Amino acid sequence: MSRLYGDPIEVWARDGQPAQFVWRDRLYTVRQVQDHWVVAREWWKTSDADPGERRFWRVEAAAGRDVGTYELRFDTASGGWLLLRAWD
Repeated sequence: MSRLYGDPIEVWARDGQPAQFVWRDRLYTVRQVQDHWVVAREWWKTSDADPGERRFWRVEAAAGRDVGTYELRFDTASGGWLLLRAWD
């Protein structure tokens, strides 16, 4: 079962993909990228230079002994990250 969040997170990337992130004051280390996709929508554009892209990653990550699956989103316009979903 998954839960939706949409919480802003801080992400450290390596080789163009998330390697670690902080969510709710806990540091998570990405163990595996399970999926990656890009969605482009014209209505997401904030300017002519904005590609209107959102980049998504589904990752397995651990905070200490707690391991879970998380969906992260990167907004190319703002440069911000969100934790969108977590699976139990």
